[in-house]
Amino acid sequence: MSRLKRNQNIDGLIESIKTIKKSQCSLSVEDLNVLNEAISKLQFLKKKKGLTNKHLQQHVVEIVELINKFFI
Repeated sequence: MSRLKRNQNIDGLIESIKTIKKSQCSLSVEDLNVLNEAISKLQFLKKKKGLTNKHLQQHVVEIVELINKFFI
């Protein structure tokens, strides 16, 4: 995947998580922390250069696990 396409996908995920944060008034502090951590990991991933597909997948799995905690 090209870097431009990857960054566009990451931007879309960040915006989606921010929308969830804004639209859900009754989020617990723990839920907010999980979402904020996911956003920070995505922003870090966006800045990181030279990632192989394997490393990218590992980082994405960590982020998906974080987001999964929010829905459980």
